[in-house]
Amino acid sequence: MLRSGRELWFALAACVCTAGVYVLVAVQMREIPPAAEFFGHTLGVVGFILMLMTETLYSLRKRSRMARWGRMASWLQFHIVTGIVGPFMILLHSSWKFNGLAGIVTLMTVVIVFSGFVGRYIYTRIPRSIDGLELQGSLSEAQVAALANARRLLALWHSIHIPIGMSLFAAAFIHILGALYYATFLH
Repeated sequence: MLRSGRELWFALAACVCTAGVYVLVAVQMREIPPAAEFFGHTLGVVGFILMLMTETLYSLRKRSRMARWGRMASWLQFHIVTGIVGPFMILLHSSWKFNGLAGIVTLMTVVIVFSGFVGRYIYTRIPRSIDGLELQGSLSEAQVAALANARRLLALWHSIHIPIGMSLFAAAFIHILGALYYATFLH
């Protein structure tokens, strides 16, 4: 269940640790770590891998009839942690420069993370069992109406969140291909 917020605390701890390493590297280098150097690339690669895991693993578990490894609630928590830590690493990878396609990708990343927080809020409004299954029995008329509204909001949220995520990944892949092209073929 997501009501405890344990996944948010874990994501915060991972972001604080990552920020600490980032600050140490910045102090040692006496500058903001450039995106095109080893540390910046490492942040970008690891952050992008976490974002890919966010996008694919939870979705596969959710949609596959054959994949029954782990509880859905645990996978949703994993989705939330990687969906916060990965984008945070991408933000640090940007070296605080937001021009061109990389800037658009960073902006889309911020939008998708914000959207994820909205989705988490809506999701927690729907009563669920310990396994993450919706509870429907023994609800009052007002609770049934509130549940129906929350389901509609969640469906609307999905219709916005998923296309933004797909657009983000398309733009990110173009950015990665461009970075590889300019880093390898032009040097």
